[in-house]
Amino acid sequence: MTIAPTLSTERLTLRMPRLEDFEPRAAFFATPRSVHEGGPLDRRAAWRLFASEVGQWPLMGYGPFAVEDRATGAYLGEVGIYHAADYPEAELGWFVTPEAEGKGVAHEAARAVMGWVVTDLGWTRLVNYIAPENERSIALGLRLGGRIDPNLPGTDPGDVVIVHDLGRAA
Repeated sequence: MTIAPTLSTERLTLRMPRLEDFEPRAAFFATPRSVHEGGPLDRRAAWRLFASEVGQWPLMGYGPFAVEDRATGAYLGEVGIYHAADYPEAELGWFVTPEAEGKGVAHEAARAVMGWVVTDLGWTRLVNYIAPENERSIALGLRLGGRIDPNLPGTDPGDVVIVHDLGRAA
């Protein structure tokens, strides 16, 4: 079984999601804040999404990392590679808990994942699929060095697709 490696940044630990991560994740997905992640979701749907995303690790060798604060161990959200069966290609995605929002957590964690993808998987490209009204995520994708490509398909009609040329960034 493939499990996630542990990545560390100055403030964060990125690790394999654990069962106890489900509670704060379900709480996030129960709120309107999760609208850009397919929510709000009831507990049953949140569980199915969590299990399917974590299941990418043994099936595909990559998936989402749970993000925690190195100082406190608090769960701060997820950042990683999402690749549902209907996705045109693997996506670098993220969400953070309300306590972590606006503190650079997603940016710091996404940078670590991008480095891991290049070093360990040998990939030279990632994309983000972002709803056009999700301005903060679009800004983050661009701040991470991506560029909008209006010719690429998203996962939903109208998605903003941001391409990251990791070969250039490496």
